[in-house]
Amino acid sequence: MLKLGKFFFWTIIAALVPFAASAQEAHAAAEGGSSLGPALGAGLAVGLAALGCGIGQGLTAGNTTAGIARNPSAAGNMFVNYILGMVLIESIAIYGLVIAFQLVGKIG
Repeated sequence: MLKLGKFFFWTIIAALVPFAASAQEAHAAAEGGSSLGPALGAGLAVGLAALGCGIGQGLTAGNTTAGIARNPSAAGNMFVNYILGMVLIESIAIYGLVIAFQLVGKIG
């Protein structure tokens, strides 16, 4: 469990730092002030969306593979559901990215 906690922490930090830094620089250049709220929100939006999508896609791929291994004749039906699930999971990451871009736009 400790390894999973470290993974979550570093995933959020890895997504948060670049967005926060670029957004903070853009805001400081535009106004000369310091408003870290939208920058942190943008980083968290991307980081948490990517984290959730990664976990969801891993679970989906693992369970589909296990299901196909147990019942190879149902592979066609499972594959269609697998692709639809992956598309819906990936759309969540795109929503997080759109929200991040909107928040970065509010800074400048």
